[in-house]
Amino acid sequence: MTGARTWAILAAIVILAIPASGPLGAQKALVDHVVIVTLDGLRIEEMFGGLDAVILQSTLGKDKKLEETDAWRRFGAATPEARRERLMPFFWGTLMTAHGSIAGNPARASRVRITNRHRFSYPGYAELFAGAARDDVIDSNDDRQNPNPTVLEFLKDRLRLTSQQVGVFASWGTFNFIAEHTPGAITINAGFEPYDHPDPAIRALGVAQSETPPSWEGARYDYYTFRFAMAHLATHRPRVLVIAFDETDDWAHQGRYDRLLDAIHRSDAYLRGLWTWLQADPGYRGRTALLVTTDHGRGRTAKDWGDHGDDVEGAQDVWMAFASPDVARRGEWVDHAPLTTSQVAATVSRWLGVDYVAAHPEAGRPIEWPPR
Repeated sequence: MTGARTWAILAAIVILAIPASGPLGAQKALVDHVVIVTLDGLRIEEMFGGLDAVILQSTLGKDKKLEETDAWRRFGAATPEARRERLMPFFWGTLMTAHGSIAGNPARASRVRITNRHRFSYPGYAELFAGAARDDVIDSNDDRQNPNPTVLEFLKDRLRLTSQQVGVFASWGTFNFIAEHTPGAITINAGFEPYDHPDPAIRALGVAQSETPPSWEGARYDYYTFRFAMAHLATHRPRVLVIAFDETDDWAHQGRYDRLLDAIHRSDAYLRGLWTWLQADPGYRGRTALLVTTDHGRGRTAKDWGDHGDDVEGAQDVWMAFASPDVARRGEWVDHAPLTTSQVAATVSRWLGVDYVAAHPEAGRPIEWPPR
């Protein structure tokens, strides 16, 4: 074999070995759009077991019977499976049976955990949107600009999106600081901010939200967040959308377990409305991945169910649900390696064909789906 021929063969081998995906970190996109929905502080106990009779009874006092409450009449049943489906009929009856899967039920040897040690909201969301815990710099819920760029900004830059194509709609006002490192990089509507929209009905909701203040501070009712998010979805057709609900945390802190159940039930209706819209639109149907999760858990007992933090056992346990046209898995995950919320950033990036870990080696790795 001549030297020239040897070099020609070697050159051909090198060319064949070069990935066809393009620049470093590029991958084949599995979907065109990603939607992330968070239900703040929703415990695994309600997600997988529905109404907790022990906790509901503890809020009633000794003289009132459980069966006499409106909450039990609406959401009570004999088994955890029946109770959770009465509480979240769309999620369990449609989304998880026909379109997606969920991890985090310890009864099925399935666990999802946060990796930050604080076990409250800002550190939880920072971990979710950065791919790693930042315990040393994010240790409070104060309105402080995120010191780290988020996956939302990363996707905007890598996919060359406009600020309106990456939208965050949140009930909690602190999302203005959580969701981005550089102010104005993406679209954020949080707290009691009005949403400037062509539809006068949507603009009117911006006024109404301030005229219907809840009994807590810093967060509006989830209804307004959902309506603004859906208006943005229809008008600006974002590639990346985050909808962050908060009442599942607020009512727990208020000690109102009955209102917490109502909030979970409403969140299920919002998921139904969102999914119905996505499936009806040709640009999103079959081209959108949905991830639903939470920022932290809560205590496991009647004494601490409303609490969370580094000293509350159970607040580290969370759940994560997925519905994507490229994943065939349905129902509950069983007997698998634990997942963490630090894997969310790399997972949604992978869905959109971008390698987040290549740019952020400290981040959790993309989630690998178990067999059907």
